[in-house]
Amino acid sequence: MGLGGLGMMEMILIFMVVLLLFGAKRLPEIGSSLGKGIREFKGSIREIEKEVKSAGETDTESLTASTNQVQELRTLTDSDESPHQSNMQNIGEDESQPAEKEDSEED
Repeated sequence: MGLGGLGMMEMILIFMVVLLLFGAKRLPEIGSSLGKGIREFKGSIREIEKEVKSAGETDTESLTASTNQVQELRTLTDSDESPHQSNMQNIGEDESQPAEKEDSEED
């Protein structure tokens, strides 16, 4: 009954070496600091996952809005007489009329 290919004797030997290196007083401190580090690591991973998901949702929403705008523009340009085209024609006519008046006044 081992852990990851290690038998019971190997695990006891590793525990004894760690106990000799760090001492009995330091083992609980090491265990608690190791547990805190693992918790912080998992928390940071969760935060990154949330940011990635929210960024993905934001990108999807902006892409959908952009697609809708492009479709609206295509609808406007495909129609024979769109409001934008008629406005542009009126602007062009307004600009050409003063020029003709100026030409006739110079003669």
